[in-house]
Amino acid sequence: MALYYLWWIAAAVLVGVEMMTGTFYLLIVALACAAGGLVAYAGFDASWQWGGAAVIEVVGTAAVVLWKKKFATQPRLSNNLDVGQRVSVLEWRDNDTARVSYRGTQWDAVLDSPATPKREHMVIMGMRGAQLVLGPAAA
Repeated sequence: MALYYLWWIAAAVLVGVEMMTGTFYLLIVALACAAGGLVAYAGFDASWQWGGAAVIEVVGTAAVVLWKKKFATQPRLSNNLDVGQRVSVLEWRDNDTARVSYRGTQWDAVLDSPATPKREHMVIMGMRGAQLVLGPAAA
C-alpha cells in the first residue's frame, strides 16, 4: 500500500473523531494529514511529508485560535430564568428581608443592596441559596 493512502486514512479517521468532539483542532490535524498525503502522492520523501503536515498544523492551529478569539461569546451573567421576573411583596420584615409571592408560592427574599427602596412590586436580580435577591421594578 502506498504511503499516501495511510496519510489519507489517518485524515479520514481524524475527521470522524472530530465530528464527535467539535473542537476544530482535530480537523486541523486531519487537514495536515491530508496535506502529508498530497506531498507523498507528489513523490517527495518522508521528511518532506512530515514537514508539509507540520506547516499546515501550525498555521491551521494559529488560525483556529485567532478565529475563536474573534468570535468568542461573552458568558451569560446568569442562566437563571427567574432573573428579571416581577414579584409581589407580601410583607417586609425588620431585618430587610421580605416574604414574596412568586410562581404560586411564597419565597424569602433579600434586597440586592441596602440602598434599594422597598416597594410592593420588585424584580428578581438573582438568587442566594434559596432566597430571591430583589431589585427595584421599572415603572
